Amino acid sequence: RDFQKTYSDMEGGISGLVTGMVSNLLGGDGDPVYILAGGGSNAVGRVQSAASFQAWYDDVPGTNIPINQVITFTETVPGNGLYQFSNSSFFPIDGLGFGNEGNPHNYHFTMEMRTSFTYQAGQTFSFTGDDDLWVFINGKLVIDLGGIHGAESASVNLDTLGLTAGQTHSFDLFFAERHTTESNFKATTSIVFKNNVPEASTLGLFSLGLVGAIGASLARRKK
Repeated sequence: RDFQKTYSDMEGGISGLVTGMVSNLLGGDGDPVYILAGGGSNAVGRVQSAASFQAWYDDVPGTNIPINQVITFTETVPGNGLYQFSNSSFFPIDGLGFGNEGNPHNYHFTMEMRTSFTYQAGQTFSFTGDDDLWVFINGKLVIDLGGIHGAESASVNLDTLGLTAGQTHSFDLFFAERHTTESNFKATTSIVFKNNVPEASTLGLFSLGLVGAIGASLARRKK
């Protein structure tokens, strides 16, 4: 979802990495729940209020504009089953929504992915980027990289979560880009998500249903 740069939670001071901004459990609507004190640029997470945060992952006419796009995760080595998307200049909605507002890029947007997967031993998900990034598996927080900050990294080994092989689990990712002038997004995973739809059989492409700002696909390298 695209936001204007004047929105209360955008372009505040640099907070650095802030963990604990959101509850360890998703809310009843399936969205993250902001739990710190508000106050905009004076707040720890540079968020005006729980109400302003709620708009990050809800469609609010006049406040944000939902935009759907696609990114491609590519197998890092042919046949290894590890897929990656990496972009150190991640501006997927330049010129869209409210536009760039006089900036070189559109710096103010959120995105989310809601999907599921079948757990198999050895699966991992890792992320490096900015700004906010939260990942929930079965509605529980497993990666917590809140705040307006430079590129930060975290990963989760699904073997540590007490999951049962062969069972289906939910995977929810929430991202926000809130400040000039950098935007980094690098995600690496061995998880195969359930709502993938084949796009090109010669490359083994399949799409993920990401909501609001961006979609994704996985591409298997040719040997």
